[in-house]
Amino acid sequence: MKTVKVSEVEKKNTPHGIDARDLYSTNNALVVHIQIEPGEKLIKHITPVDVYFYVLEGEGVIEIGDEKKTVTKDTLIDSPKDIPHCWYNESDSILRVLVNKVPRPTNKTKLL
Repeated sequence: MKTVKVSEVEKKNTPHGIDARDLYSTNNALVVHIQIEPGEKLIKHITPVDVYFYVLEGEGVIEIGDEKKTVTKDTLIDSPKDIPHCWYNESDSILRVLVNKVPRPTNKTKLL
């Protein structure tokens, strides 16, 4: 059995400047743990594959296409491929999210 502890995984260098760590990476899927501090946000971007997010902790604003919604812990959000999306932490506490990309992208994410 393989187990992965977030605190033991090395942080990735991303253009977003947030704490991002690959927890699961195979040819079929990629799962990334992101932690967005209060006041931080991601750069709006487009992924070449379907993504779904699962909020582990906190409250954040997710923007997908023309929609923006505040979401909280234990919420799953579907983000279809090729649709611009972004996360914002406008709260006073940490936002932790699992980012699940299926299938694993072979092309790079496009920053907007």
